[in-house]
Formats: sequence, structure tokens, C-alpha cells
Amino acid sequence: MHLMQLMSPDHVRSAKAGTYRFLRVSAAIMLAAQLGIRFVFPTPSPIPDLLLFNGAALLASLSAYVAPLFNDRWAVLALSGAIGIWAIGSTISSAESFYSFRLWRGFSDIAYALFYPLALLGLNRAITSMRKLRATEVLDVAIIGLGATGAIASLVLKPAMLQLNGSPVTVFLAILYPIGDIVLLVITLILIWFQKFSLRSILLLIGISLFAATDLYFIWASAKSSYAFASLVDDGWVFGLILLAEALWHPGGEKEVNPKVISGATLVALLISSLLLTVAVIKPRELPTFVLIPAFSTLALSFIRMSIALREAREIKDERALARTDELTGLPNRRRFISALESLNNTEALLLLLDLDGFKKVNDTLGHDAGDELLRQIALRFSRQIPRNAILARLGGDEFGAIIYGTTRSGLEVAHALRSSLTYPASIGEHSVTVGVSIGAIENDNKPELMRRADAAMYKAKQSGSGVTLFEL
Repeated sequence: MHLMQLMSPDHVRSAKAGTYRFLRVSAAIMLAAQLGIRFVFPTPSPIPDLLLFNGAALLASLSAYVAPLFNDRWAVLALSGAIGIWAIGSTISSAESFYSFRLWRGFSDIAYALFYPLALLGLNRAITSMRKLRATEVLDVAIIGLGATGAIASLVLKPAMLQLNGSPVTVFLAILYPIGDIVLLVITLILIWFQKFSLRSILLLIGISLFAATDLYFIWASAKSSYAFASLVDDGWVFGLILLAEALWHPGGEKEVNPKVISGATLVALLISSLLLTVAVIKPRELPTFVLIPAFSTLALSFIRMSIALREAREIKDERALARTDELTGLPNRRRFISALESLNNTEALLLLLDLDGFKKVNDTLGHDAGDELLRQIALRFSRQIPRNAILARLGGDEFGAIIYGTTRSGLEVAHALRSSLTYPASIGEHSVTVGVSIGAIENDNKPELMRRADAAMYKAKQSGSGVTLFEL
């Protein structure tokens, strides 16, 4: 028999926990081993600077992936994916530094670039409250990130071109990663500002700060031609990623950020992008065309986000309407009727409770489908008799309710009109069916148990056969 079949569920769970704990610390152990070898042998070599350096990042990705279940699932997937894709890009770049083969340079660039949207989504989910991931949330993250990227790029591109050699496109790509780091850092600070400080938020902040600081040092050293491959500073990248993974092993005091904050941030991003495009139209040579790509993308995503938000608003409106509407007749249901009744206060109105006479016989002899069709026809007849400002509802079964605003006399006239609407038969398939209605009426006196007293009047009308009975003390 297989060993796992012999183990109890507790033993299996314990074995998995042990494996996960090992993954949690293995990245730090591997990074420490890489630092130890580099300290003894300062010259860059494949084992510490290719295998151990990038292996530590990959293990950090696995550590994030197996983080405890109290995490939001999308935070785990996004952060582990961000760390893993960065590790892949770093592995390709490191291998090209040691060996003569060359892959397409775009492989590592794409991997590094994908780190930022994944990290931005993961940080947002890890810091704020756990909830269902919505398309609008993903679009908000993209809009804020692209808007900030375009704004910062437009400000720092010209100064960077004075310091860095190469075409505007080359310089833009060189500063794109530090811009992404600044965006990540600023958004992380904003999100944490609205939270209670916790070990998780501190680790996330330190981790992304260390990663960003290493990137900024890299571009500064590259501009000064003083950057040395496989220096100790490079470990700041991996150490920062390890801290991001470790943060997922600690619960945080998450709460949902006020939607107005997110809406405000997306609005600012949209305004900045619109301003950049306006500048490009007025002064075509002021900004390179490729710098405007984030601005165009921000506007496009904003329109998509708006259409999705409008659709969601319509769906919510429809759901609320369905929650307060009787599915069979399309009339307001009991919940909506009670709500309207409770808001009457001192308004002059007459409450009517209507109970069909003879409906049960139709339902029993012709079946429930015929009964449903009869109720739909009756609801239509009743709807034609009441004033526009009145409320007619199906309260359940063969019972209806109506609130007629105005004098008692006008309300009673409506009650008799409702009763008269059932004097001619209804056609249900091949059958001709006639039912009656007993109506209890009561003036709104702003006193409790209005429904109970109207029900008593309706019962009296049914017993006496009078059709309509006004409740009187």
C-alpha cells in the first residue's frame, strides 16, 4: 500500500505543513548561501549568481503560492505570479551574461514589465479587504498605474535623456522600470494609509521599498557607468521579493478602502492623461509619441470601465427591482407594499386588502398553470382600475393589496371598480372562468396594526357577501 494511504489525514496535513514551512524559509536560506559564496569568491560565477540568486526568487514565488488559506486567492496568485515572472526574466538575463548564447532581448523585458501589473493587483488585494474580484477593480488598477506611468514619464524623460545615452525609446525603456517602482511604492503607501498597521503591511512596504531602491540604484549606476554585474546590491531585488512572499504568511488588519478614494485616483489619472494628450496636440514636438501610449491606454480603459460600471449599475437596479417585484404578475410584492405602507405617516389614503373568491376551486380543477394564468389576467384588470399614483401589489397566493391616496370616498369608488372588473369571465385555455373578490378597506389613521384591521374588514366582507367593507371602530 502506498505510504500516503497509510498516513492519517492529520499526518498528511502535518507533512504538507512541514513542506510549506520549508518553502517559506528556503528562499532566504538560498539567498544566504549565495551571499556566502560571493563573499568567499567575489568573482561572478554561474552557481551563486545564476542558480542560487534566481533560485531564491523562484522559491519566494512558491512560498507566496502556498501561503495560508486566510489570504485572498487573487492576492496569492498575483504576487506569486509577479515574483515568478520576474525570476524568469532575471534568469534569462543572468544566463546571457555568463554564456555566449543570446535569446531575443524582449523575453526578459516582457517578463520584467509583467511584474508591475501583477504586483500592483496583488498588493491591492493583499492590503485591502478580501472580496470578489471584479472587472472594474482590475481596470481601476490598470488606469491608475498607466496614468501615473504616463505622468511620471513625461516629467523625467527629458532630464533622463541628458544623463543617459541612446534614443528616446531606449531611454524611456530604461526609466520605465523605476517609474513602475515609484507607482507601486506610492500606491502601496496610499493603501496602507487607510489600514491599521500590521506586520503584513510593514513587510509589504519594506519589500517593495527595497525592490524599488535597488532598481533606482541600478539605473543611477548605469547612467554613471559604475554598475557592476553580480554586485551585493543586486541582492536587494531578491530580498525585497522574499519579504513580499513572507508578508502573505501573516494576517493583516484589512478593511475595504473607501470607493471614493479609488474613484478619485482613477479620475486624477484620467485628467492627467487627457492633459498629456492635449499638450501633444498643441505642441506636437513636446513629447515623443511613445510616451503618449500610457495616456491613450488610460483613456481607452476608462471608457471600458465606464461601460462596465453602467452595465453593473443597471444589473443592480434590475436585481433590486426583482427583489421587490412579484415574478408571476409583475406587480410590486409584499415587501415593497409594506415599505410603502410604513412610509404613509399622516398621508390621507385608503388601504385595501383583496382576497379572491372561488380561486381555490379553479386551481384544484384546472391545475396550477391555469391558476397562474388567471392571476396574471386579474392583476392586469386590477391595474387598469387604480389611479396612477396608487400602489397595487400581490401579497401572496390569491391575495392583493392596494393603497389609494386621497379621500375615503374616492378610495371606496376604486374598491368597487376593482370588484366590478371581475364580473365578466376570464378565458383560460378552452375554459371560461369567473371569480369574485372580497375587499376590506380602512382609512390611514397612522396607528399600528393597520394591516390586521384591514384584514378583519376583508374577512367580514367575505362572510357577509357584501363585497366591500370599510373597517369601523
